[in-house]
Amino acid sequence: MSIKVEIPPVLAEISAGRDLIQTSEFAQAANRSSQTIRKNYCLTGECFGIRPVKFGNRLLWPVAKIAALLNGEGATA
Repeated sequence: MSIKVEIPPVLAEISAGRDLIQTSEFAQAANRSSQTIRKNYCLTGECFGIRPVKFGNRLLWPVAKIAALLNGEGATA
């Protein structure tokens, strides 16, 4: 199941064609601190309605859902 959304230019530059980005890159795209992203994840298991993929001790965030959030569509699906 793939999500078809328009990726904003800033996010496209950060993601460089990848499907998942790191917490620091998500924070940069969302104009928030990395610690804010981590805190929201720790408290609720998600951040802005987006659940990350755990890879080792890293959180990787789906670019398609971040793009939907930045486009004002919300992080549904």
